[in-house]
Amino acid sequence: MQADYAIIGGGVVGLSIAWGLLKKGRSVLVLDGDDGSYRASRGNFGLVWVQSKGLSQPAYARWSQQSAAAWADFAADLASSTGRDLSLVQQGGLDYHIDEEAFDKKVKSYEKLRDELDGNYPFEVLGHNALKGEEPNIGPKVVGAILHHQDGHVNPLRLLKALSDDVRRMGGTVCTGVTVTDVDKPSSFRITCADGATHEAGKVVLSVGLGGIALGPKLGFQAPMRPQRGQVLVTEKLPKLMNRPSGIIRQVDEGGVQIGDSKEEVGYDDSVTIDTTAHIAARAATVFPDLARAQIVRAWGALRILSPDGLPIYQESREMSGAYLVTCHSGITLAAAHARYLTDWLEGNDAAPDLEVFSERRFAVS
Repeated sequence: MQADYAIIGGGVVGLSIAWGLLKKGRSVLVLDGDDGSYRASRGNFGLVWVQSKGLSQPAYARWSQQSAAAWADFAADLASSTGRDLSLVQQGGLDYHIDEEAFDKKVKSYEKLRDELDGNYPFEVLGHNALKGEEPNIGPKVVGAILHHQDGHVNPLRLLKALSDDVRRMGGTVCTGVTVTDVDKPSSFRITCADGATHEAGKVVLSVGLGGIALGPKLGFQAPMRPQRGQVLVTEKLPKLMNRPSGIIRQVDEGGVQIGDSKEEVGYDDSVTIDTTAHIAARAATVFPDLARAQIVRAWGALRILSPDGLPIYQESREMSGAYLVTCHSGITLAAAHARYLTDWLEGNDAAPDLEVFSERRFAVS
């Protein structure tokens, strides 16, 4: 098969890029793995999140803000085309704190970033009593929270399905169960798959997550990513318990409460462990004591894709012009930016965002 672009990786990142390219009239082939692949798109927390992004790099905060601002139109466009409501809600998000010292330290880091962003970082600091007015069901041990007004959440599986449906509707080809083993460039790019099939494309985008660690060097990338496990619990459907999501607890549109935010350096082990799930469950019950009586109905582990500094990587290969590496651990938050703006970078248009700060060159050793 031939296309203007071959996108290796059919998760939210790859499909968002494919969707944006199809909107620009490009032909697109998406090569996606099988159900045994590590899939961050199916195990994430569903946040469209700005706060805490870019505390050490303001450009990342700006990029996250740009994407969050584009999300409403992006979701409306997908809903109009596919009939799928993504359950997007952007009414702010909360960062809960139980320790006063950690709370004060986080507030200072937010104030510093707000100064670096010329004041464009809208958050409020809520002590316990003020927070109780926003979230009446919080527990007595919560000393306060940071309310950031650009945050929100979405149903990530509906997003994945809507992108897949709309990419196909617009004429994109999505091949599933495909393992790419090699990419070379005799003239156009030639992509070889494990089943012997080959495909050709004018450009290649590598957005295959952890699969890029092995495949990236074949295209001239460092691809310095690593896996980090996060475990998630989901409760039975409950009456409305909270008004806004947080990075550790959110109530989804169907009523269940999602509990998470473990960060574990365990390699490629995506199993569920009792000690970690017990810890995140106890923390959630401290924030919302009513959760102590809720039944847990699902649990899973999933692997984040992290660069050495936690920021995205956007890089064109120096060895194979027209090959691009796109990887991040915030594929949901950045989906709108990838669909709306990253395509200009791939096309080399005047409107392209300046992504130099996210290139692999920041990891170069002199």
